[in-house]
Amino acid sequence: MTPGGPLRFRPVVEADLPRIMEIEAAGFLHPWSERLLRDELVHAWSHLLAAVAPGEDGGERLLGYIISWLVHDEVHVLNVGTAPEARRRGVGRALMVAAAEAGRARGARLSTLEVRRSNLPAIALYLALGYREVGVRPRYYAEESEDAIIMTLEFDPR
Repeated sequence: MTPGGPLRFRPVVEADLPRIMEIEAAGFLHPWSERLLRDELVHAWSHLLAAVAPGEDGGERLLGYIISWLVHDEVHVLNVGTAPEARRRGVGRALMVAAAEAGRARGARLSTLEVRRSNLPAIALYLALGYREVGVRPRYYAEESEDAIIMTLEFDPR
């Protein structure tokens, strides 16, 4: 259950960037810049998906987003953000599933990501989705000298 009703997914558009910047600032110690987000909108290999629900004003409210790349046969998840009011309500999970399905539809055979060693809720989510730990990138998050856990999910052949 999400605030405002059922989730719907659509591509991120430039008009979403201010809301995404709000979610970035609320959720990340080192948020992506607007310029980085804007650059992702134009790369052919980059896929930005928004999770939206009906808003109180009759419009829609962006509750989360996922940024992934499709490179050859791999979906690489770069960033997942969920609005504070929508956390722990399935938005992140739904975005991960939607991005994986979109990648599979384009020929991907697996998904990969890096996650902070200290981000136990995210690691638990990824494990629940079937990801497995395959390695470590020492001090990947340079600002805090924190390791990244490398995780992969192999898609079942259809």
